[in-house]
Amino acid sequence: MRAGETPRRVSILGSTGSIGRSTVDLLLRNRDAFTVEALTANRNTELLAEQARALGARFAAVADPADYPALKDALAGTGIATASGRAALVEAVERPCDWVMAGIVGAAGLEPTLAAVRQGRMVAFANKEVLVSAGSLFMREVRAHHATLLPVDSEHNAIWQCFDFERVGDIEKITLTCSGGPFRERSYEEMRDVTPAEAVAHPTWNMGAKISVDSATLMNKGLELIEAHHLFQLPSSRIDVVVHPQSIVHGLVTYRDGSVLAHLGSPDMRTPIAYALGWPGRTAAPTKRLDLAEIGRLTFEAPDERRFPALRLAREALSSGGGCPTVLNAANETAVHAFLAGQIQFLDIAATVERTLELMPGGSLDSLDDVYNLDRAARELAATLIAPGGQTRSAEPTETR
Repeated sequence: MRAGETPRRVSILGSTGSIGRSTVDLLLRNRDAFTVEALTANRNTELLAEQARALGARFAAVADPADYPALKDALAGTGIATASGRAALVEAVERPCDWVMAGIVGAAGLEPTLAAVRQGRMVAFANKEVLVSAGSLFMREVRAHHATLLPVDSEHNAIWQCFDFERVGDIEKITLTCSGGPFRERSYEEMRDVTPAEAVAHPTWNMGAKISVDSATLMNKGLELIEAHHLFQLPSSRIDVVVHPQSIVHGLVTYRDGSVLAHLGSPDMRTPIAYALGWPGRTAAPTKRLDLAEIGRLTFEAPDERRFPALRLAREALSSGGGCPTVLNAANETAVHAFLAGQIQFLDIAATVERTLELMPGGSLDSLDDVYNLDRAARELAATLIAPGGQTRSAEPTETR
């Protein structure tokens, strides 16, 4: 923080998740530059209370009302206000603050993130599912309320730093990179029996279970492709994806003169979070500094959409438009949770999503209620397919590598 500047007041939605914990770490390392208004969590009241005390938060909320007594007891006598339920998550971003970290995973983050936008906040955007489920509606609200979206996904944050918003006409395409996940070199047949423990063991990033599984199926990159379409207002044909196992190059922007600007950094989510925290300046982060000589080489390859059909499904949903991305996201969340619970196999995740999309056309979305209704219907359909006797099992791809 520069001399004379007022500390930025921040709130964190999902402070006990992986993104939230990284944000808290940076706030604790930069105490003079920030004050904390509110923190929220789903159920982890013990860690939430610990974070609230350490940061001197004014408000702490837990999503599940059943966990409220534990939170209230843990913060008794501290002067920190407490609450629970969906309304409390919205209250967290409606309280006085400048900057909000939207770190709640999944469609559950839609309502409080939208509330932050409607307050005209700077919103550090780590919940890609919100843009996937309600991208057009969400971006319309951003414009209407003069909010600022600060992408936190490492790939979008990287492109954002290389993207010339004043000369968009000079940009030919953008490229999202992905590690390829833990099964990059496995055959389709070998992936049939992989376990949830194997799927969440990401080779380069430390993330939550749901995001890790999405990375293993490449659905994470598919969701990011849809997110990039809304953030940068580019069609699918101008958004490339390339597999980059080292996770050092996070995003590239190609200009019409052939120049390619790339963002490089060690694979640590504190780097993009720090940039969003300090924007339009920069915040110090304790991340490992990049040593290219030590790394030795960087490799790239095209994604194999036959073995990893989730990326193809995301492109098709984006091209179909309307509510198709909403259906895609809802079916995927349902299938991933079923896989983590041992109800279906790994390859059944994409198969469930594809079958749900076939049976449920997206239609138009004219309001947030339309989004919620379609999301709920898609989850119910996907759950029916997953139930014993209802699942359409994965079949061999027409061609494998």
